[in-house]
Amino acid sequence: MTHPPIGGTPQRRTAAPVPGVPAQRRRTASALAGRLRDTATTEPGRLRLVGAVLALLVAVFGAATALEVAGRAAAADDVVSRSQPLSADAAAIYRSLADADTMAASGFLAGTQEPASVLTQYEKDIENASRLLVRAAANTEATTFSGREIRTMNELLPVYTGLVERARANNRLGLPLGGAYLRYANQKMSGELLPAAERLYTAETGRLDADQHDARQWPLVALAAGIVALAVLAWAQRRDYRRTHRVFNRGMLAATAATAAVLVWLAVGQTLARTELRSAMENGQASLDVLNDARIASLKARANENLTLVARGAVLTEDGSADQYQSDYTADMAVLDKGLAEAGRLADDDLGSAPVKTAVKSATEWQKRHTEARKTDDSGDYEGALGLVIGEKGSTGECFSKVDAALETALAHEQEEFDAAAGKGRGALDGLPVGAGVLALLGSVAAILGIGRRLGEYR
Repeated sequence: MTHPPIGGTPQRRTAAPVPGVPAQRRRTASALAGRLRDTATTEPGRLRLVGAVLALLVAVFGAATALEVAGRAAAADDVVSRSQPLSADAAAIYRSLADADTMAASGFLAGTQEPASVLTQYEKDIENASRLLVRAAANTEATTFSGREIRTMNELLPVYTGLVERARANNRLGLPLGGAYLRYANQKMSGELLPAAERLYTAETGRLDADQHDARQWPLVALAAGIVALAVLAWAQRRDYRRTHRVFNRGMLAATAATAAVLVWLAVGQTLARTELRSAMENGQASLDVLNDARIASLKARANENLTLVARGAVLTEDGSADQYQSDYTADMAVLDKGLAEAGRLADDDLGSAPVKTAVKSATEWQKRHTEARKTDDSGDYEGALGLVIGEKGSTGECFSKVDAALETALAHEQEEFDAAAGKGRGALDGLPVGAGVLALLGSVAAILGIGRRLGEYR
């Protein structure tokens, strides 16, 4: 028979309590904070903290400079190599299309024997517009606004050239239907193709403005970081002098020099970039915009002048009070006069102002000859009016050619000015991102070495 042990029910052994994970973390954090407090209360510990802060501030300054300047350099590069060339191509597309329309009307007026020079120029304009559209499409996303306008023009251009060829074929046969085809081709050009080209030019010019604005923005974060880093470096050296009475700490002095070099390089480089890009926009692109508008107005005026003779009063304004093409010619010449006056004001040297003056003189003579041609036509002398419009000597066509040649010269000069100034603006930022990173790294190392030299005195 088994009896329970004396003393009652046996007691179970209880394991010692195990500290929980949160409690361990609290003790670890407390110990770390204690060590930091102990470190901060001794001079070597404080020196280590100062060295770490200095190295971090200089490194942050270098990184901020590299990142911000890289963004501005990329925007400046876009101005030179992407957005401005696309804007120029868009303007060239518009001019080529408008000139092709002018040549088509001029060739039609010449009769069954179209001058070889006119036909050659028409084909050159169409080829140039097609080539520029292909290049613009290659540098533009198809889903963007510009991409859709390019697609629209690519679809409409064959339609326009087909209508012109029908007009020519009927004109060679002496059929009056040729004039109707030519007017329809002009409506396709002026109502659909040219507006699409104008919208493309506006969009690309807007992109150019955005790119140059981005490139000219001040790198405020980098500048602020550089000023803070220099201020803390000055404070650290003053602190070191007060404790050791030594004027220079080579390491911290080298860090200061590196930081100051980056800050000056940043300020000067960005200032030069801003100045040159502003000059490119104000002295180059502004003139290009005005001259492009003036040249386009002259091309449209010439086309409408020719179509006045082609239509012979068959197309009237909405109220029926005047010839539509004559009315459009008058409006286009007003735009031309205004544009030439503005271009003369913007021209900042003789090379820019001389061709504008030539264009003004030729445009004035053009309007005088046009008035004479209209009087001749209204009196019933169609052939006489035709000679005053498309003749080789003493015609409005002669004046138009002088205006167009002068504007082309002015445009080439202003394009050179833009390229030179924008190139200098982009060049002002060359090497700065990499240079800032390297100098900041050297400055951080120098600051640590300078503090390390003082720490060595405590061993």
